[in-house]
Amino acid sequence: MANFSKSNVPQFSVDVYQNEFLPEGGREVNGIVTVTSTGGGTTGGIPLPGAAAAPGYGPGQAPSAAVVLMVDCSGSMDYPPTKMRNARDATAAAIDTLREGTRFSVVAGTHVAKDVYPGNGQLAVADARTKAQAKEALRKLSAGGGTAIGTWLRLTDRLLGAADVDIRHGILLTDGRNEHEAAEDLRAALDSCAGRFTCDARGVGTDWEVKEVTSVASALLGTADIVADPAGLAADFTQMMENAMGKEVADVALRLWTPVGVEIRFVKQVAPTVEDLTGRRTEASPRAGDYPTGSWGDESRDYHVCVLVPEAGIGQEMLAARVSLILPDPSGAGAPQVLSQGLVRAVWTDDMVASTSINPQVAHYTGQAELAQVIQQGLDARKSGDFDGATAKLGRAVQLASASGNQDTAKLLSKVVDVVDAATGTVRLKAKVAEADEMTLETRSTKTVRVKK
Repeated sequence: MANFSKSNVPQFSVDVYQNEFLPEGGREVNGIVTVTSTGGGTTGGIPLPGAAAAPGYGPGQAPSAAVVLMVDCSGSMDYPPTKMRNARDATAAAIDTLREGTRFSVVAGTHVAKDVYPGNGQLAVADARTKAQAKEALRKLSAGGGTAIGTWLRLTDRLLGAADVDIRHGILLTDGRNEHEAAEDLRAALDSCAGRFTCDARGVGTDWEVKEVTSVASALLGTADIVADPAGLAADFTQMMENAMGKEVADVALRLWTPVGVEIRFVKQVAPTVEDLTGRRTEASPRAGDYPTGSWGDESRDYHVCVLVPEAGIGQEMLAARVSLILPDPSGAGAPQVLSQGLVRAVWTDDMVASTSINPQVAHYTGQAELAQVIQQGLDARKSGDFDGATAKLGRAVQLASASGNQDTAKLLSKVVDVVDAATGTVRLKAKVAEADEMTLETRSTKTVRVKK
């Protein structure tokens, strides 16, 4: 384990949990990499609006940030009328939570995107005056038009891209399906924005498409959730903005170096949510590649690295992979900084007890990844009318949630199936399921519980 510390940059540590022992002929090596970011400037917590910067920051030392709030203003936001009012109130609450000096903008999203505040293609600087002006602009928002989320994201990218700041973040709210642009247009917008800013996405009500909202959060390394009751928007938006204001360093990459002959099977984030990063690798050198992790505050995340090593004889050992946390040079001219580092090893042994023992962390997160997968498969089967398949998959999900102690997911599953025996995964599909309950389970299916180390 190694650490890196710098003024106003969190201190990162890497711990690797694995069973390094392989039987003769064994090739698959698994490691759970726990990355923890502590310190920096926010050890004192998020300041309340109007308060001084958090302890640990001197004057002007808080990381500079820019945030764009994208508010769905399509016609469906008027049904019921309280939805638009709640969206305005939630956005106002988020604006109140902005740290003084943060650059920000409000975008009204329909089949087109319009920056309604400050409205000049630029970003405002948060202070008492600009926050009041932004909330006044919010009061004038009305519902009408269609939904084209890709256009909202592209405008947000232009606004954030013009800001010389450390942290760039978006918050997106929608209540409907993305019906006024092609699916490939949204995909192209996400590809264009990936790596340029992070984005949290929320669906309000039950008339939106889960896979569209979660695809935004997945591509832009943010969070996704449902707010079934619009009355809950203000609390959710406040929490999202507090989290955004707590970020201290952006563009951190997980760099994986492997020796000649080693194949990478996958790299996944497994806590706090499951996110497969394997396909997002960018080559850093002939033997190393970088996987994006987004922005960090005071937090801890777990990653599952799986590689295939060449066969070797009893008693031999090798470095299977080196995992580093990398912070690129902002100018792009210098070498990246290594924030922390950990090693994944392979040792061949004829001790059957050692070589067949499954590391508890690896076993736990393998189960959590399967849990997310079978929930999606079960819900898809249910929607397509394959009730036997749905029962089998959701039964397996109940079994995995019970075994891993994932009580939140177990509660969500119990609203979709009647649990006969959690330990064996024996369930019956409920005849009637509230749409909000099914969408909540689907949206939150990738949320995991941390392994007890």
